[in-house]
Amino acid sequence: MLGFAAGVMIAASMWSLLIPAIEKAEELGQNGWIPAAGGSVLGIAFLLIMDYLLPHFGPESFHRGASPSRTALLVLAVTLHNIPEGMAVGVSFALAAQSSDAALLTASTALAIGIGIQNFPEGAAISLPLYQEGMGKGKAFLIGAASGVVEPVFALLTVLVAGTVQLVLPWLLSFAAGAMLYVVVEELIPEANLSQGGHSGTLGVMAGFLLMMILDVALG
Repeated sequence: MLGFAAGVMIAASMWSLLIPAIEKAEELGQNGWIPAAGGSVLGIAFLLIMDYLLPHFGPESFHRGASPSRTALLVLAVTLHNIPEGMAVGVSFALAAQSSDAALLTASTALAIGIGIQNFPEGAAISLPLYQEGMGKGKAFLIGAASGVVEPVFALLTVLVAGTVQLVLPWLLSFAAGAMLYVVVEELIPEANLSQGGHSGTLGVMAGFLLMMILDVALG
């Protein structure tokens, strides 16, 4: 599932975010590659800074003894990582709403599903340490789930901004693409291959990529 989500997000970064960013910039009379490259760099830099300031979360977090302070940092790290993911969904739906192409809505829905799948291990990275510290299962689960609340909030905010500030839409699209590619390369693909071994993670990436490509290209 992690590999599948990674494949969906890679394809979505290309066809649902970067290519529309270039096309939108050219419609506005800009050089398409400037916001595509510049916004991607900003998205990558944002998560690099987050990883530098806050602890990395991954499968090792499930087994390592977690102090209350470290768990609090994990909650903050996961929550902040979810902000650009929520922006990616919001800007994708904003673009679909402004276009008459029905395939964009399908692609946006697939992107939201892919991001939703990869939220499971992030929530677990919070809930399991809390449970190991003695917190009840229900409360630990709710706190882990609450870390994802920022995604729909920032998705909605991004839709509102994208609808009123057209000039920054290419930058928002490419920022989301860069942030998503960082998450895929830094976290999803390594975790998918480490958790099961063999080629299951790689095959999941290929399956997710092909499905998203079909939704974005063949149906469009």
